Amino acid sequence: MPVLTLNGRACRIANIFCIGRNFVAHAAELGNPVEPEPLVFLKPTSALLLEGSPVVLPDYSRDVHHECELVVLIGRGGDHIAEADALQHVAGYGIGLDLTARDAQNDAKQKGHPWTKAKGFRGAACLSALVPAERVPDPQALTFSLKVNGETRQEGDTSLMLFGVARLIAELSARYGLTEGDLIYTGTPAGVSAIGAGDVLELELDGLVSARWEVAA
Repeated sequence: MPVLTLNGRACRIANIFCIGRNFVAHAAELGNPVEPEPLVFLKPTSALLLEGSPVVLPDYSRDVHHECELVVLIGRGGDHIAEADALQHVAGYGIGLDLTARDAQNDAKQKGHPWTKAKGFRGAACLSALVPAERVPDPQALTFSLKVNGETRQEGDTSLMLFGVARLIAELSARYGLTEGDLIYTGTPAGVSAIGAGDVLELELDGLVSARWEVAA
């Protein structure tokens, strides 16, 4: 399993939970309805890609999209965590990419199949270095952005999330249980679009942390 470092301490990654349609404008741009509860899907840990390694696009897709997101690292697991206590279970925050093979996803949707081929390929879960949770007093008061080749493609404001971090932790812990080392990709704002060979992707989380990836030729 992959290992991250936070405050000089190694943290082994357990599960990667991802939240879909958590920003109204992004749901609208893809013609999707807003869900009454968090839409959850999973990525395998083999999809995790840390800064310094190139993004390798899957050979079965011609339409891989970037989706820039706030990422939460769980430091203390639990079941049925109360929303009021949820942020005490967070170890750190980062900025990441939920890369999506949109053509494969659309095909899966039409057939009623799972999205794993579209969402779980190697490198589909890019993640920056992590910021300790104590440096983020309110995760719903953050801005983040993505530039592709120097052009701003996505700008996010966590105050606009339909389901905030505390609510997500409470819901995930009630349904699945949370474990130390779990990651939560919290959803992307509008502005998703395709990436291609040679593109340079630069992410920033509210002046706290930044990251850069290049798409392999």
